[in-house]
Amino acid sequence: MAKTKLEYIWLDGYKPEPNLRSKTKIVDTAEFHGELSQCPYWSFDGSSTQQADGHSSDCILKPVRVVKDSLRVNAWLVLCEVLNPDRMPHVSNTRAKYEDQEDYWFGFEQEYTFVKENGKPLGFPEHGYPAPQGMYY
Repeated sequence: MAKTKLEYIWLDGYKPEPNLRSKTKIVDTAEFHGELSQCPYWSFDGSSTQQADGHSSDCILKPVRVVKDSLRVNAWLVLCEVLNPDRMPHVSNTRAKYEDQEDYWFGFEQEYTFVKENGKPLGFPEHGYPAPQGMYY
């Protein structure tokens, strides 16, 4: 029977900036149709992600969004929040502080720099630096 990969993705507890973490759950393809309700909660060892002490290290991944993985065959990305064992939001789970509303938009800002053969960004003058918010921006 064919298998599907569910890549559970979450933010760890490292500071000042958290890192992306993930682990893969393998399920039968015939039983998975890309529905969030089909993605179960899943535990992980939070001691290696700065989210728990070694003597009590269980943390829970709560799926909040599932999208098709466009880079792999039979694969889905499962975006998760981190919960404590009592199912309350973990202190590192800053998203839990926000209400789920359609008008809230959060995302990563992507910036690109085109570099000329001389190693300077496109729009930079040959000598010195451009004015703030110059043509390079």
